[in-house]
Amino acid sequence: MKHTYIYWLAPAALLTWASCGKPQKGGPAAMPPTPVYLADAKTAEAVYYDKYQGIVVSVNTVELRSQVPGFVTGIFFKEGDVVQKGKVLYEIDKRKYQAAFDQAKANVLSAEANLVKAQKDIDRYNMLLKSDAIARQTVDQAQAAYETNKSQVAVAKAALESARTDLSYATITAPFTGRIGISQVRLGTQVAAGTTLMNTISAEHPIGVDVVINEQDINRFYGLQKSSTDSTFKLVLPDGSKYNKTGKVLAIDRGVSNQTGSIKVRIQFPNEDDVLKDGMSCVLQVLNSQSGQRVQIPYKAVTEQMGEFFVFATRDTVVKDTAADKTVKDRRDTIAKQVKVKLGPRINSDVVIMDGIKQGDKVITDGFQRLRDGGRVTTGTAAPAGAAPKK
Repeated sequence: MKHTYIYWLAPAALLTWASCGKPQKGGPAAMPPTPVYLADAKTAEAVYYDKYQGIVVSVNTVELRSQVPGFVTGIFFKEGDVVQKGKVLYEIDKRKYQAAFDQAKANVLSAEANLVKAQKDIDRYNMLLKSDAIARQTVDQAQAAYETNKSQVAVAKAALESARTDLSYATITAPFTGRIGISQVRLGTQVAAGTTLMNTISAEHPIGVDVVINEQDINRFYGLQKSSTDSTFKLVLPDGSKYNKTGKVLAIDRGVSNQTGSIKVRIQFPNEDDVLKDGMSCVLQVLNSQSGQRVQIPYKAVTEQMGEFFVFATRDTVVKDTAADKTVKDRRDTIAKQVKVKLGPRINSDVVIMDGIKQGDKVITDGFQRLRDGGRVTTGTAAPAGAAPKK
């Protein structure tokens, strides 16, 4: 048994000594290349939009309140309908306003009659004065009475106009064409002058969308206010569908909020079909000024590290390879290099690259999980598109 162990151990010892004692040519054995899938960075049309949360607002909204007190005696519309400008909506009990108007009209007639009498007195006294048949003082008194009656006519006419205004206020009409809401008062409700909200009417065509932007974007929107195209503004409705009308900048608020550093912008849209409703939430899409021909790669080729984004791009290198017969040959290897990139928006399964990759570069889409920077790779065909960057 002892001799048998010696016979087995002797060859093993010789092999170990040979491997340790003779240095290998060319250094340690190289790692085999990693199989990966590649995709070309291509230049394509990239049209994308910046998104802002918006609220639909009526360009013209008015709260209806009575300017005279009284009881509601008539309601002449259907709630929620579009009413035309000048249509009678409510009627306040007008009996006392009608009586006040009639009395004021009578006062005007009485004052005018007194003025006519005073004028005739002056004419008659002036004739008598020419023949010295009346004292000058009497003529002067008649002239003063005429001026007094003349002023009384003016007072009576002003009172008549005031009574006419109060009587007109007893009938509330639509100030413009728009949609009226649900009535806040009913028949017999007592309303106070200027305080009781009766209803709200709003114009829905055209209509506005209010968005809040950062102060850094102010100059951009001022430029869009001067010139924009049909594709500049798009609207996404709450159900995810797109509104088929285009908008334009209607107004930019007067100043920036010193608390939030933001400013309000109103975009106007046509609304002939009454699709947009006051108070509706939506998403305003604004065409990005950097849209155009941009470099794009598959989104799944992007990796994220500490909030920064990278891709593995390949390049071919030539290395010297010593064969067994001591001949030196050139060997072409494909090396993976990690490149930091600046991302633009997503375009379906691709992503726009703003910086770091140029057209024609080859990026690794699959297999880079086992790679290190500068590692050798062997290529395959493209794999299906992925969803999100690997972290």
